[in-house]
Amino acid sequence: MTVQLRRKEVLDGAQLSAMLQQSPARAAQAILVAAGEGLVEAQALLGQILLDGHGIQQDQALALRWFEIAAQGGHLMARNMLGRCHEHGWGCPADAARAAGHYRLAAEAGLDWGLYNYANLLATGRGVVQNHALALACYRRAADLGHAKSMNLLGRYLEEGLVCPADPEAARDWYRRSAEGGDFRGQFSYAAVLADAGRIDEAVDWLKQALAGGNLNFLRVACAALLNATHPRIRELALAYQRRAVELDDAP
Repeated sequence: MTVQLRRKEVLDGAQLSAMLQQSPARAAQAILVAAGEGLVEAQALLGQILLDGHGIQQDQALALRWFEIAAQGGHLMARNMLGRCHEHGWGCPADAARAAGHYRLAAEAGLDWGLYNYANLLATGRGVVQNHALALACYRRAADLGHAKSMNLLGRYLEEGLVCPADPEAARDWYRRSAEGGDFRGQFSYAAVLADAGRIDEAVDWLKQALAGGNLNFLRVACAALLNATHPRIRELALAYQRRAVELDDAP
């Protein structure tokens, strides 16, 4: 991505990312100028920093508007973020059906995150008629594009044999790829498979990685699962998961 600012200054995506880390307020001003000049990448990025309140005052309604502008300009991630806003009620009333419409457009255009988010709604029947077969197809397509979270969920379908033949070996491979791709849920899934195979040292290593990257909801659910583990080394990790969940819950 190359963003032109004030006609003379030119920043590429890496420079903008570095600027956001080093000087968020300066970066926000540069992005605001570029967005105002009609640069679609900058418009999408402006929506994101407004949503996060990163270098600029948080304004979810204005973020939604900039995502709409960027999406109209053909920006697929902005289209996906419109879905996120409508799904979670960021800057607008929550509306799963409208979210599904945006995710579907992003998915049909081949965006991995659009495929993943659309599949999540299809799998749970939120905003759309539940359709596990189509959800599986979306997860598989996103996984083939390298989307780590979709790899984990594809593994789950294959492990459980839901709307597809059960294939434990393929499930294990997708869990491994998800774990190696950095998804904490994939790391937890792969650890469970390793533990069942008696590979406890490897399982513990992956559980520790999942602990480091997991969010609050994941840690709470994972803690309960670990308490029921048969191996004592894995059960012992439940306390670490519990402590980390408390830290995240108490964080501002």
